[in-house]
Amino acid sequence: MIKRLLFTNRLFVCALLFASLFLLGNNAYAQQKTVKGTVVDEQGGPLPGVAVIIFGTTQGTTTDFDGKFMLDLPSDSEFLEFSYIGYQKKKVEIGTTNDFNINMEVDAEQLEEVLIIGYGSTTKKDATGSVEQINSDGFNKGTINSPQGLLQGKVAGVQITTGGGAPGSGSTIRIRGGSSLNASNDPLIVIDGVPVDNDGVSGMRNPLNAINPADIESMTVLKDASATAIYGSRASNGVIIITTKKGSSDASTINVNYNGSVSVNTLNDQIDVLSANQYRDIMSGRPGEHLLGDANTDWQNEVYKTSVSTDHNLGVSGNVNGWLPYRASVGYTLDNGTLQGSSMDRTTLNLNLSPKFLDDHLSVNASVKGMFVNNKFGNTGAIGSAVSYDPTQSVYDSRYPQYGGYHTWTNSDDPLSGRSVNAPSNPMAMINQNSNTSNVNRSIGNAQADYKVHGFEDLTFKVNAGYDYSSSKGGIYEGVETSWNENNGPAGSDEKGGYVSDYTQNKRNELLDVYAQYNKQIGKHKFDVMGGYSWQHFYEEGTTVESNAYGYETKNQTWATEYYLMSFFGRANYTFNNKYMATVTLRQDGTSRFSSNNRWGTFPSLALAWKINEEPWMQSATFLSDLKLRAGVGVTGQQSIGTGNYPYMPTYTVGDDNSKYGFYNPATGQWEYINTIRPEGYDENIKWEETTTYNAGLDFGFFNDRLTGSAEAYYRVTNDLLNVIPVPAGSNLTNMLLTNVGSMENKGVELALNAKLIQRQDFHWDFGVNMTWNDSKITKLTSVDDPNYEGVKVGGIAGGTGETIQIHRVGHTPYSFLVYEQIYDDAGKPIEGAYVDRNGDGVIDEKDKYIAGDPMANLYFGFTTRIVYKNWEFSLAGRAQFGAQVYNNVDSNNSAYDQLYVSANNNTNNVTTDIYNTGFQTRQLHSDYYIQDANFLRIDNIMVGYNFNNFLKGKSTLRVFGTVNNPCVFSNYKGIDPEIQGGIDNNMYPRPTTYMIGFNVNF
Repeated sequence: MIKRLLFTNRLFVCALLFASLFLLGNNAYAQQKTVKGTVVDEQGGPLPGVAVIIFGTTQGTTTDFDGKFMLDLPSDSEFLEFSYIGYQKKKVEIGTTNDFNINMEVDAEQLEEVLIIGYGSTTKKDATGSVEQINSDGFNKGTINSPQGLLQGKVAGVQITTGGGAPGSGSTIRIRGGSSLNASNDPLIVIDGVPVDNDGVSGMRNPLNAINPADIESMTVLKDASATAIYGSRASNGVIIITTKKGSSDASTINVNYNGSVSVNTLNDQIDVLSANQYRDIMSGRPGEHLLGDANTDWQNEVYKTSVSTDHNLGVSGNVNGWLPYRASVGYTLDNGTLQGSSMDRTTLNLNLSPKFLDDHLSVNASVKGMFVNNKFGNTGAIGSAVSYDPTQSVYDSRYPQYGGYHTWTNSDDPLSGRSVNAPSNPMAMINQNSNTSNVNRSIGNAQADYKVHGFEDLTFKVNAGYDYSSSKGGIYEGVETSWNENNGPAGSDEKGGYVSDYTQNKRNELLDVYAQYNKQIGKHKFDVMGGYSWQHFYEEGTTVESNAYGYETKNQTWATEYYLMSFFGRANYTFNNKYMATVTLRQDGTSRFSSNNRWGTFPSLALAWKINEEPWMQSATFLSDLKLRAGVGVTGQQSIGTGNYPYMPTYTVGDDNSKYGFYNPATGQWEYINTIRPEGYDENIKWEETTTYNAGLDFGFFNDRLTGSAEAYYRVTNDLLNVIPVPAGSNLTNMLLTNVGSMENKGVELALNAKLIQRQDFHWDFGVNMTWNDSKITKLTSVDDPNYEGVKVGGIAGGTGETIQIHRVGHTPYSFLVYEQIYDDAGKPIEGAYVDRNGDGVIDEKDKYIAGDPMANLYFGFTTRIVYKNWEFSLAGRAQFGAQVYNNVDSNNSAYDQLYVSANNNTNNVTTDIYNTGFQTRQLHSDYYIQDANFLRIDNIMVGYNFNNFLKGKSTLRVFGTVNNPCVFSNYKGIDPEIQGGIDNNMYPRPTTYMIGFNVNF
């Protein structure tokens, strides 16, 4: 069925939202007059395509091929603003003038679009690698509380999937599909020159929440090895560079900006379960009917709510006496979730100073960012319990005062017989009797000094010192009345019940980069050479204490760990005649995570580029504004292998109360218990995973860049892939060892197009689309070829201990689904327990399972459009994916008749309406019936805004806007959302639809 179309209630709310904006602007157009003019460059030549805007609005036009323009404007307009890539903006007073002659001056810093890359910058037309930069005006709009959301769907080859709808939830970022099975597949994140820790601290949903999206100037994605190899051992999965906003170069003004919004979050879809009346009908005459209650409880309505969130951001920027640009900002976000008891309360601070000294030979850029977050985690276990809990039972039941008055399943019909341990818990008890909170602080800062040597200005020395500190403190409290903890405590004690967990964690990441850069132009030869040294130290420590509500401790743990990364790096760029370019990079990394035999790794790259449009024989093609061919190859590494900081050393873990060894002491006549120390497996030869990437690309622009884009093809192979393999018992303290034995490959094609479809006086229409085809395949998993090796089973599912549904198998995509092929009757209904005997041996067993797809989309798209009409603005962004599958674990675990009543647990359970489609008496967890297409078309956000002319007599600008985030998804998937991390749908926190209205004012 088609899920979550634009329902009537959404259309009604949207109509009200946008109508209110229209009413705000309906008096905006007063008496108008017409002005005209000509815009020329410093040599007096006409400049076509110059943007001519009424200052403080989006209303304007562009100059024609002769540099001429004509514009209708309200008679009270005070200023015109002229802007063009590579030239300084010019603000001109209108006065009584109707005919303008404008001279534009070249801005050397903006002559070409500047791209931020590793340890430096380049221009878009000089880039030799696969680099894509999105600036703040191109970010996604709407309710976006984390940097990942700004980039979603914007860049070819980049998939960003949110973990669900929890407040401040994180996202999975995959650049060209990932490169590992057991190590990290996350890209390296660099914030203002500081490579940060992607893992965050305990109690933090999303480590990147430290950065307020309102403070971000640009996000640059480095995709191929020629661009990423400068980061060496951390760049196999790509690099994302986040650059925050800085102060103004204009010493004459102080700019104050405020942006505020309020949003309403609501859910428009739920899991289809039986209503109370449907449940009574299906239970009629069945065992367990006597347990049914008299209520009509919609448990999903109980655990979910409509919530209201707010966001406020205030920024001040300026320049003190022309030498000290500054920017300071503060942000506050209150994000209330749709699951009862969940919220995020965040305050962010940001300060940037960028002074220059010694006649601009010494440039300093110092920044510090701070985040203070209070999290409340609603009990997500209630999501699954709300699906399966008996709808005929009420939330509260006076028969169970010992459990806080919540209805509770007990061992018998006697309410005092004790909780039925394996029965589901009351969803509202799980929410209201669980307090799970955390306080997280994080600060990221750096100071960079660039010294251009006096008398030898081609040489610059650079020093960058940075840090990333974070700390958290949190805990869970569940009182003695919580039914699921009633036996928590020492045997024979009356002080049982409840659960208390307190934890702390501190992380430090310290950085020092020292490098030099030499730029020189000699005739047609241009050189840009850079080399240096980097040192980084990572340290973390933490504590965990667990007890019951009476203080009986079951765990008291303190730990600390650290590692170092030392690097030498260099890059050389050579350009001949502004047409032929070559880039060579080399990085050597040393990490304390590996033994001395494998401590150092070397990561080189080479890239070539050819500006075809600069050739003399192309000059007649006046319609062609850019045509560049690129090719590159390089090696990157992966030292974040997910096995701690000492994987090559034997380590030991002290056990908790659950793993103590007991013995009888005849001297005391008592049983005594001692802690055990568990040895962990290790591999003294463990080393980097290494990824080699080949990339070819074509950048193009037509009609003075009215149409721009790129096409790329890539092939990537990872060697020394980490995999868990069996080893002789006792070897290295284990019988299963994580070691470097495998390989996998990714290949794909990317296409990106951006078009300025219409550029007229009062009407602009831009459109962008990107497409990616990606194919991932495991090519090796063992040290020697073994035809009997089945692979590694992964992907745990609900429905039984140790059940898995996915596998890593040679020749297939990682996390492929391994299931039986279901047989259907003539009516198309699945036959219970009837599967295809695929190997024809007459026995249905594990050997008959087959690969039934995987959760990785082969083809995915992103698209955006923006329309400006006079003072009105409309934008829309969305995404689509094809070729992915999802395992519907919600239906597979909750749609069998034998679940309706479980006599051993003395409880009844609700089921999903899929039981009508299957008629299964028992769960068929491994049937391919539950492998479902996850193709979708999603509209991520819709925005309408209005810009007011001459607000406060031209001293400020005001913009009012409304957005709808996640308004609709088109899909045939039977669950509530086909976009599932990892491909297993098991009661995820649903993504809400968010309606927002806000305004932005600049002074």
